[in-house]
Amino acid sequence: MTREPTAREVVADGKRLETVRYEGDPARPALVMLHEGLGSVSLWRDFPQRLAARTRCSVVAYSRYGYGRSEVFAEPREPDYMHHEGEVVLPALLAALEIERPVLFGHSDGASIALICAASQPELVRALVLEAPHVFVEEISVRSIAAAKTAYATSDLPAKLARHHADADATFSGWNEIWLDPRFRDWNIESYADRVHCPVLMIQGNADEYGTTAQLDAIALRVLRSETLLVPGAGHSPHRDAPELVIERIASFVDSL
Repeated sequence: MTREPTAREVVADGKRLETVRYEGDPARPALVMLHEGLGSVSLWRDFPQRLAARTRCSVVAYSRYGYGRSEVFAEPREPDYMHHEGEVVLPALLAALEIERPVLFGHSDGASIALICAASQPELVRALVLEAPHVFVEEISVRSIAAAKTAYATSDLPAKLARHHADADATFSGWNEIWLDPRFRDWNIESYADRVHCPVLMIQGNADEYGTTAQLDAIALRVLRSETLLVPGAGHSPHRDAPELVIERIASFVDSL
């Protein structure tokens, strides 16, 4: 097995997407990583490589349309954008990469997309790891996203994002504007959780600035086979704030499948 990544561009739903793969034991389930609302392949940093080494699984990360070095946004988003990603784009990507029944590891928006995919096409998914998932819109999320808009206009955030995205302005506005759109306040995928029957591991920091554990509670009420890791002191990205703890828990979860 090699831990050197293999980079590949694929076309899914008519859009060019960047992917990277760390090869692992083919007898073990692949892990497919879905990034957060401002994430990308490169913003995972060394986490995919460390996860592959610890779990012995193949690990695949990709940048969604409008992110990283994937195709740049050409149109504004609609409130159902995560539904489209989970029901159309992700299945097409898995088919293009010939990945069967992976464990989906989603962070924030990526966790919501993973949940939608597992609910709408359960035969495609072995299990879910949901880090800081959203199933409805909370006021804390809206406040923090509004604060991010101010930070983008007044700080070096554009320069930081430009290191990871082909068009940082398009990436930021595509995420920020739809979350602050009044139409998005009614977004809710709790009913999708009712249709998730695979094992689910939920991870959240107890200092998450973008959501509360009410999100996890809503999922746990609806998913029979779920477990939770609450990470003390961690914010919205426990995999960055406490990587060793998160990796060990994911490895144990994958071993139990």
